[in-house]
Amino acid sequence: MTARAQIGVTGLAVMGRNLARNFARHGYTVAVHNRSYAKTQSLIDEAGHEGDFVPSESMADFVASLERPRKVVVMVKAGGPTDAVIDELLPLLDEGDIVVDAGNAHFPDTIRREEALAARGLHFVGTGVSGGEEGALNGPSIMPGGTEKSYESLGPILEAISAKVDGTPCCTYVGPNGAGHFVKMVHNGIEYADMQLIAEAYDLLKQGLGASAAEIGEIFAQWNTGDLESFLIEITADVLQHVDAATGSAFVDVVLDQAEQKGTGRWTVQNGLDLGVPITGIAEATFARALSGSVPQREAGRAALPADATPLTVTDREAFVEDVRQALYASKVVAYSQGFDQIAAASAEYGWDIDRGAMARIWRGGCIIRARFLNRITEAYERDPQLPLLLADRYFTDAVGNGLAAWRRVVAQAATAGIPAPAFSSSLSYYDAVRAERLPAALIQAQRDFFGAHTYRRTDREGTFHTEWSGDRTEQEA
Repeated sequence: MTARAQIGVTGLAVMGRNLARNFARHGYTVAVHNRSYAKTQSLIDEAGHEGDFVPSESMADFVASLERPRKVVVMVKAGGPTDAVIDELLPLLDEGDIVVDAGNAHFPDTIRREEALAARGLHFVGTGVSGGEEGALNGPSIMPGGTEKSYESLGPILEAISAKVDGTPCCTYVGPNGAGHFVKMVHNGIEYADMQLIAEAYDLLKQGLGASAAEIGEIFAQWNTGDLESFLIEITADVLQHVDAATGSAFVDVVLDQAEQKGTGRWTVQNGLDLGVPITGIAEATFARALSGSVPQREAGRAALPADATPLTVTDREAFVEDVRQALYASKVVAYSQGFDQIAAASAEYGWDIDRGAMARIWRGGCIIRARFLNRITEAYERDPQLPLLLADRYFTDAVGNGLAAWRRVVAQAATAGIPAPAFSSSLSYYDAVRAERLPAALIQAQRDFFGAHTYRRTDREGTFHTEWSGDRTEQEA
């Protein structure tokens, strides 16, 4: 087979198929392959007119159709299936070839694979791709890791097919080995928080106003014209105004209230614990999904637990809607701030040297969390690339400060009315903790020393100390 394809895609489910079409639409000759040739044939039949495709039935023919250095995009399920495809590819590749894993791989797997392929002279590029099937086809946000050398030849192709904002591609080199997949994981964690916060805002509006789903959809549509403008707010307005064809009811009212997850939120929270980074908004959003699916516990709770709550009574509709809007904006800022803290901590831990401003820039378009205020985040890191806390940037300090009274009112109203708002509440608690002059952790340090001789430090002098709690209670330097 003549080697003439500039890039290849193996794995032609929806995401792989749409990425292949995107490459072809941008003038690249694309080799395509799938374990089942029927999917390959179906792509050629339905989209062959969109560009130049080179279909292959076997992996050997697929690899042979690629120009060197070969660039192979793997789009199969994370985990074992990805390893299986890589194992099949390896004997067919030559030194300098590039394997791109564009699935939602766990970043430790990417680090392992990159090391194994580097030992064979191959480039392994763990690449986050966000935007769903529409983004894959029309322009996603792309987060490639791996070697800088691999990005020299691969980068221009990925930048060409990515989303563009103000003419800037939503794709940039992230960092070595697992950096790209790590950033995509955190993106998904922020997405969990964002979606939970929006759901809590919807619930508060529903219970406080007694409004229909369509009416609340109109509120979200209005919010999407201001600071909250984002893809998730936009689709929320659309979903809430959608009517179920089978029942004539609001679509959201006939959907089961048990949210599922594919694991990236869980990975983000686990990594936050590993790094010691408080990503409370992301964690509460992840746990909220888990609780929604805890059917036996919820049934038992409904049957046995008293509410002792005061019904939420709204006397000024417009003021309440504005309070919820401001609480949502402030809580979203906290979620993003925590996510960028996690990226900074991992970058330091793994030596990735990730540019957080660049991450905000490539998330402005194509991806699920694209939002107007990502421009503000980009500007914040341009002002101070080492910014220790996004909330401390003057723009966000003012923006959140202006909505602080509303935020407190909303969290208090939810608590007294017995309406669960874990992401709103935890975000406000984080805000108050990070700005506090002194935290009760001093007492925890004393407790730890009392029962486990874990030592403590003092405010008035340097050093580490231990008190003889079970003896004469004298203090000694540890």
